[in-house]
Amino acid sequence: MADRPVTAQPVTRDQTDYVVRSLSDPDEIRELLAPHRAYAAYAIGQLQPGLIEKTEWHLARGAAGEALLLHSQGGLGNALFTLGAGEPLEAVLRIYPGPRHTFLTCQTSQREAALRHFVLPEASAMARLHVDRERFQPSEGDVRRLSGREVHRINSLYRADGTVAFYTAANIDRAVYYGAFEDGRMVAVAGTHVVSALDEIGVVGNVFTHPLYRGMGFGRMVTSAVTREVLESCREAVLSVEPANLAAVRAYERLGFHEVARLIEGPAVGRDFGPGAFVRRRWAAIRGRRYGGELVSLST
Repeated sequence: MADRPVTAQPVTRDQTDYVVRSLSDPDEIRELLAPHRAYAAYAIGQLQPGLIEKTEWHLARGAAGEALLLHSQGGLGNALFTLGAGEPLEAVLRIYPGPRHTFLTCQTSQREAALRHFVLPEASAMARLHVDRERFQPSEGDVRRLSGREVHRINSLYRADGTVAFYTAANIDRAVYYGAFEDGRMVAVAGTHVVSALDEIGVVGNVFTHPLYRGMGFGRMVTSAVTREVLESCREAVLSVEPANLAAVRAYERLGFHEVARLIEGPAVGRDFGPGAFVRRRWAAIRGRRYGGELVSLST
């Protein structure tokens, strides 16, 4: 059904209306994400067969612009990705807040809207770094590809500084993981969150070096190995890093990565856990029938 203009709905001076539509066409979603490939790399990766079936996409449009929201479920749990203006994001989150516990990725300009719906106990402002085949400068080292058979060693390494790690063998086998070793001991590891040969983009992450071996180049070596393999099937790769972690930033820059965006990432706990969102969604559906979606009104 074609979108009808929201302005056809009478609007009072103290409210703004947004039409929310659920999306399922990968090409339509891809077109919305395309101008923001580096920031939206994880979301783009969810469009590939085998992953898109575990996603929900919702788009809000109105007078203050538009916002796209993705709820996804993967091997490591729930994830929430948002893109667009803050007010339309507020509209879509009112009726599609998603699971109570999730991992949030949002733009820095959306922080206020996110905080109205989620508690963000550990969310951090992150730098999104990008590299392509032309810029990549590999770093050689004694590293090797890891398999799910080594998941216990991987989890043990991640726990070296108290981090909770619960990766499964399947998590490792479905991704690209490399480890660095010293005297037979695994001292650094890096992997991928998602790799989409279909859209030629991959997200590198989970880079970790044992505290006793930091500053020796091991993290750069495993990140290089993962990135090299990603770039065999993709034309670009991204990763996130805390800007204050200057050692890590410099290590990634030596590989050719450069900053392209700032974002907020971290675990999120929903504030509206109960029937409220369901009731609002039903009412929005009734009001929005004539517009081919759900109509959400926000007070201004």
